[in-house]
Amino acid sequence: MAVSPQVFPLRKRRPSAGSFMPPKLADMNLVQSLLSLSQEISSLKPLQCLLKRNSLSVINKSKLLSILFEELLRNPVSSFSSPSTILCFEEMYIVLHKVKTLMEDCSNGTKMWLLMQIQVLANSFHELTLELSTLLDIFPFKEVELSQDIEELVVLVRKQCSQSKPLVDPRDEFLRREVLAMLDRIEKEIVPDHLKIKKVVVDLGLRDNSSCREEIEALQEEIQNQNDERSKSDIVSLIGLVRYANCVLFGSSTTRQSVHRRRKSMSDLTIPADFRCPISLELMRDPVIVATGQTYDRESINHWIESGHSTCPKTGQTLTHNNLIPNRALRNLIALWCREQGIPFETVGSNVKFNGVKATKAAFEATKMTVSFLVNKLSGSPSMEATTGVVYELRALSKTDSDSRACIAEAGAIPILVRYLGSGVGSQHPNLQVNAVTTILNISLLEVNKTRIMETDGALNGVIEVLRSGATWEAKGNAAATIFSLSGVHAYRKSLGRKKRVIKGLIDLVKDGPTNSQRDALVAILNLAGDRETVGRLVEGGVIEMVSGVIDELPEEAVALLEATVRRGGLAAIAAAFNAIRKLGAILREGSNNARESAAATLVMICRKGGSEVVVELAKIPGIERVIWGVMGSGTMRGRRKAGSLLRILRRWAAGLDLDTSNVVDS
Repeated sequence: MAVSPQVFPLRKRRPSAGSFMPPKLADMNLVQSLLSLSQEISSLKPLQCLLKRNSLSVINKSKLLSILFEELLRNPVSSFSSPSTILCFEEMYIVLHKVKTLMEDCSNGTKMWLLMQIQVLANSFHELTLELSTLLDIFPFKEVELSQDIEELVVLVRKQCSQSKPLVDPRDEFLRREVLAMLDRIEKEIVPDHLKIKKVVVDLGLRDNSSCREEIEALQEEIQNQNDERSKSDIVSLIGLVRYANCVLFGSSTTRQSVHRRRKSMSDLTIPADFRCPISLELMRDPVIVATGQTYDRESINHWIESGHSTCPKTGQTLTHNNLIPNRALRNLIALWCREQGIPFETVGSNVKFNGVKATKAAFEATKMTVSFLVNKLSGSPSMEATTGVVYELRALSKTDSDSRACIAEAGAIPILVRYLGSGVGSQHPNLQVNAVTTILNISLLEVNKTRIMETDGALNGVIEVLRSGATWEAKGNAAATIFSLSGVHAYRKSLGRKKRVIKGLIDLVKDGPTNSQRDALVAILNLAGDRETVGRLVEGGVIEMVSGVIDELPEEAVALLEATVRRGGLAAIAAAFNAIRKLGAILREGSNNARESAAATLVMICRKGGSEVVVELAKIPGIERVIWGVMGSGTMRGRRKAGSLLRILRRWAAGLDLDTSNVVDS
C-alpha cells in the first residue's frame, strides 16, 4: 500500500501535554480550574466526519465530571487541602488537558491525514479514558464529603471509563481502506473509480471545490508538523489524490478563482522585495549567498549553475566560485514574516520534489492523471468559462513542483495554452490570458521545458504579444518573467536579443508598469545584456535613458543593468550614460552595499573610457571624494576595490595625468 499508518503526532508545534503542569493552589483554585477545563471540553462539538463516537464519549464524561467539581466548590471541606487529594486533582487536570488537546488537534487537522491515523487516535482516546479511570479508582471519597447522588455519579463515570475499549468505527475503517486501495491503484497507473472517489471525499466532508482546496492547504501545512520523512511522503500522496478528486469531481470554480487571485495579488504587493528570489521572483525559502554577494533561493541558483552558467544572474559578474553560503539572517527574517502573515514556511533542498519532501510514485502518478484529465478537457472545446477554470487549475498545479511542470509539458499543454495568449482573448477574457501566460512561465522553470516552449509554433510570439499588449499588468509582468526564464539558455538569449519587439516591450514595461512588473522586466533585460551583440540593440532602444528614469525606485536592479550595459556597450553606451553620472553619485552616497558596488564599478568604466569630460562631471558632485572614502571603508570587497580605482582616477585627473588607467589593476 502507498501509505502506512504510523504513530506520529498531528501537531508537533503544540506544547506536549505530557510536560504540561497544572496550576498550583498558590496561583488559583485547583477545583475551579478543573471545573473550567471540564466545561471547555463539554462545550466542544463532537467530531463530525471521523472519530465521532470517541469524541462524543469523552465530551459526555467531561459533562458528568463538571457536576462533581461544581459540588466540590459549593461544599468545600478542610480535608480538601490534604496532599493525596491535591495530587489526585493535579493528575486529573493533566489528563483533562490532554483530552482537550487531542480534541482540538483532531478538530483542526486535515481529514485525510486524520483518516490515515484513525487507529492511533482511537487508541489515544482509549488510553486517556483508562488514565481517567485509574484516577477515579483512587478518588478520596472519605476525605471529600459528597452527597450520595454525586458519589453515585462518580462511580458511574469510573465504571464507564474502566469498561471502555479501543473503538474504531467500522465506517471510518472502511474509508481508510478505500483510500489506501485508491492510492495503490494510482501507484500501479490504474485510474481509480470516480464513484468510489466521490463517496470517500463526500463522506469526509469534502463536498465542493473550496473544501478540497482547503484540505490540500491543510495537508501542505501538515507536512511541516511531521518529523518522519516517510510520514511526509505519505501526506504528499494524499495531496495528489485530493487534487485529482477535486479536478474530476468538482471541476473549477470561477468564484474561488477570483477570491484566490485577489489573495495572491495582495500577497504580491506585501511581500518585501528583499524576500523575493531574483530568479524565480517567488518568496525565498532557503536563501543563499553567491560569490558576488547576491542572495538567491537555493533551488533557483542551483538550477542556474547546473545549466552551465558561470555568471551572477542579477549583476552579470563572473562567479569566482560556486559555493553557496546560507543566508541565515535573511532566512530567519523570512520565517518570522511568514509566521506573522500566517504563511507556511518550509526549507526547500536541492534534492526534493514537493515542499521539501521527495514525491512518492503514487503522488507522481496522481499528478500525471490530474494533468491528463485537465488537458483532455481543454482539447474537448469547453465553454470559455470552463476553459478559464481548467487553465487556472493548470496554473496552480504548475507552481507546485518540477514533476508537475514536466507532466504538464509532456501532456501537450503548451500548444493548447498558446491559443489563449493572443490580444483578442486578452481583451475579452483577461483572466484566461493571465492564467495561460503564468502557466507557461511556471513550466519554463524546468530546464527541459524551455526547449519545448521555444520549439512550439507560436509559443514565443504569443508570449511576446502578451508582453507588448497584455490585458493586465500581471500578464505583462509574467510574460517578461518568461522571457527572463527562457534567456537562461545561452542560445535562446541571443535569439531573444535579436527581436526588437522583445527589447521594446521590456523597456516600455519598465517605463510604464507598476513596481512588480518593472522588476520583472529589468531582470529580463539584465539577462539579455549578457550578450554583447544584444547590448548594442538595448542601447539603441534607449535602455540607459530608461534606467536613469527608474534608478530612484529600483536602485539595485537599475544600477546592475547599467553596469552590464556599459561594460559591453562600447562608446555609445558610455556617451548615453553621461547623464546618469550624478544619479550614480547619489547611489554611492545612499544606496545599499550591492547598489554602491555596481555604481562604483560603472563609474570606473565610464571614467576610463569617457575621457576628462566624464571625470569633470563626477568631480562636480559635492563631497564625492568623501563619499568614495565611505565606500572604501564600509562597502563590499569588490565595492571597496572599485572605489579605490575611482579615487585614483579622480586624483590622476586633478594632477593632469593620463586618464586611461585600464591597464592598472584594482587594489
